[in-house]
Amino acid sequence: MAADQQDYRGAFDEAAADFNALGNHLWNPIGTAVTTVASPTPGERVLDACCGTGASAIPAAHEVGPDGLVDAVDLSAPMVDVLRRLATDLPQLRPHNADVTTWEPADYDLVQCALGIFFFPDMTAGTEHLISRARPGGRVVLTIWRGDTIMAPGRHLARAVSAVTGVEKEAPRPPQQVDRIGQADTYAAWLTERGLADVEVTVNELRLTMTNEVAWLLVLGSGFRHALTDLSADQVAEVRERYVASLREDGLSEVDATTLIGSGTR
Repeated sequence: MAADQQDYRGAFDEAAADFNALGNHLWNPIGTAVTTVASPTPGERVLDACCGTGASAIPAAHEVGPDGLVDAVDLSAPMVDVLRRLATDLPQLRPHNADVTTWEPADYDLVQCALGIFFFPDMTAGTEHLISRARPGGRVVLTIWRGDTIMAPGRHLARAVSAVTGVEKEAPRPPQQVDRIGQADTYAAWLTERGLADVEVTVNELRLTMTNEVAWLLVLGSGFRHALTDLSADQVAEVRERYVASLREDGLSEVDATTLIGSGTR
């Protein structure tokens, strides 16, 4: 695993409890939208990749019912542990702590992944592997952020961390695959190139109201948390104060959290 993927994995491990708390505001509405597009039906076999604490896996498990199956896979053991506790009354939901880019079971009726494919070391190869896990004619539903949505708080956080630590902000990361396909038309074309047929992209508009509590929860319960790595408790408290103040000074009372839900058949 590359160093940046290791950093994000560590951040998500630490964020498990807060990730679940953020779910009420962000992850669960997105997971519900993904499930609506994917439309799992009773008895189907589903692979939910990069499942986190179950924002899309749990709704899918309810839809497939006791005769169905949802394999929910994530690299973060703490995330999977939270999901196990949340899914004790859903025996058809099977959480797995594993790397979905090497997941071997196949022939799923539905493969879905909400906001995970851009974390793969090789986004294209990882996505193609997920698609290959669906049965011929099976459905694949993969979700990414639209453009640079949700990134504004990260910029405010980076400034706050820099102010507290005295370390200059890192240079912006070089453009990645997801940056080149973050609009509905380019995303649809990219999914078609990966071998999906009848591709459609649903634009799921969502605005996240940034109260002080939610604004900080967005840091603690997401990949942004990696910016706090190695900071002391006092430094984290100061970062929070500066970060929230920066959001208010910029008038950022809500954040665009719009996603692109790409669907197609194998």
